[in-house]
Amino acid sequence: MDHIQRFIFDDTNVRGELVKADDTCLDIINRHGYPEVVNRQLSEMLAAVALLTATIKLDGVLTLEVKGNGPVSLLMAESNPGHDDNGQRLRAIARLAEDQPLPDEGATLQELVGDGHIVMTLDPRDGQRYQGIVALESETLAQCLESYFERSEQLPSRLWLSASKTHAAGLMLQTLPEDASLKDTDAWPRLNMLADTLKSEELLELPAREILTRLFHEEQIRVFEPDPIGFGCTCSRERFASALHQLGPDELRSVVEEQGELSTTCHFCNTDYTFSAADIEALIESPDAPSPTLH
Repeated sequence: MDHIQRFIFDDTNVRGELVKADDTCLDIINRHGYPEVVNRQLSEMLAAVALLTATIKLDGVLTLEVKGNGPVSLLMAESNPGHDDNGQRLRAIARLAEDQPLPDEGATLQELVGDGHIVMTLDPRDGQRYQGIVALESETLAQCLESYFERSEQLPSRLWLSASKTHAAGLMLQTLPEDASLKDTDAWPRLNMLADTLKSEELLELPAREILTRLFHEEQIRVFEPDPIGFGCTCSRERFASALHQLGPDELRSVVEEQGELSTTCHFCNTDYTFSAADIEALIESPDAPSPTLH
């Protein structure tokens, strides 16, 4: 099962998260048919979104977007709160430029997206929406996000992200506000040095607890119960109906008259939603009324 593993180091102000997202990423990328170079970057973004949501402890939606003028104009990953303790639900999408060839599989994020920026949006269930923007000035997503936390949150943070055709994983270390009562004041550089010895294939292939043991076997580390993650889309027939209603009666009736019905597809999960002529009339008369069509 894909999961997030939280841990802290005793007597320090350092905490961490480790995510294993193999099945989740495969479930998502198999819905789209993107080239492999796009899949790998999108998988890293999914791992990053899971880590950020867990680190921030957000009860709401976190959206991470990379926008640019390169062969891929948009990479977007999103984490939604699950229900009934089933953990984070992730989804993602990419938008490819039609007039630019894709680089080779080993391309960096900058080579893929070009000049651009990263947008992180936090939308809590109860609270004010927040959006932060950082320029795309580094070659990797991990480096860009480290810069974001350094500038926006003033919290030193490190990320290690990796993805292959079948695996996706990430590790994050972050400092907490300083506490004078803590004894181990040199922990941050030491723990970073240890984490830097982690190889990409180890991050991808080894179980989470084995990674932590291999890296920090001489540290006083507390490991908590893992939290599950998985694919999940927030689309619904009701949401699409609400969006269609914004088109207005004339536009809706014109489409139905031409096509006999109105069909639309969720770009995240490829679910098709079809509205008959009767559905559209009911929507026009009463947007909140249930559809007369049985599904």
